[in-house]
Amino acid sequence: MTALLDQPAFEAPERPAPPRSFAAWWAAPPLVIVLLAAVYPLIRVCLESTKVGDTGRGWSTWVGVLSSEVFRDALWRTVAIAATSTVGCLLLGTFLAIVLAFVPFPGSHLVGRLIDTVLALPSFLITLAFTFLYGTAGAANAAIAGLTGADSPVLNFLYTPAGVIAAEVTFFTPFVIRPLLASFSMLPRAQLDVAASLGASPLRVLRSVVMPEAWPALMAGGSLVLLLSLNEFGIVLFTGAKGVITLPVLIYTRGIVTFDLPGAAVIATVQIALSLALYTLYRVIFARVMQGRGNHEKEVATDVVVDPAK
Repeated sequence: MTALLDQPAFEAPERPAPPRSFAAWWAAPPLVIVLLAAVYPLIRVCLESTKVGDTGRGWSTWVGVLSSEVFRDALWRTVAIAATSTVGCLLLGTFLAIVLAFVPFPGSHLVGRLIDTVLALPSFLITLAFTFLYGTAGAANAAIAGLTGADSPVLNFLYTPAGVIAAEVTFFTPFVIRPLLASFSMLPRAQLDVAASLGASPLRVLRSVVMPEAWPALMAGGSLVLLLSLNEFGIVLFTGAKGVITLPVLIYTRGIVTFDLPGAAVIATVQIALSLALYTLYRVIFARVMQGRGNHEKEVATDVVVDPAK
């Protein structure tokens, strides 16, 4: 029996690694799809923006579009609406996520399912619902007129930038709630119990324990909402606000209504550059925040190790 134990164990034969040249071919199909479906149309749009006349090339279209007051107003209004909608979504989404995660109430599961349903709806349905509720002939104005006897509609904000912001906040808030709920679900319950047992108030527990762990999810949801609201077209179009001209609406007007394809391509190129710049800024800020959190955790771990040694 000792002789059997002394015999070396047989190791399983190693499988030869696939050739690198063959493995590289697996990246070719998705790369071709990305080039054809995303990169090539963007290149065509950029080339179309330099088109002058039928065959000429130049920058006169760029100069004309960028120097127009309509473009500058649309650019400013697009950024202002997107930034305001993002702030509104962050505030409302954070509040609703905290309530759903830490304040149990009957029907909370149903509310979560309704939030998931909103994610599956097209954006123009929210605008139609707002029209039926808050339009000049909507249910809210009809109820107010029945109570007060007013002849003119009291609520008349739907066809203004405030109406567009309210619709975007309603539609994009679930994109903030879902990442926060996922982050809250991964938070150890023991941390909350220890903080509460040490006498910390609920507000301090939320500020010192919960929200630091939710910062990555909050930034991810906020960046997604910012990019989506920056490129939103359906809500602005179906709202019918005459004074609300954003870059997507201006692209539609130049390209479809007036058939000014080079001018529409210039605005689309600016829209692409703006979206990429905001995404790059988000990645830089997110990397610095995560690096700062990592350094802070290392310092805390070092203090914990050094203190027992003392």
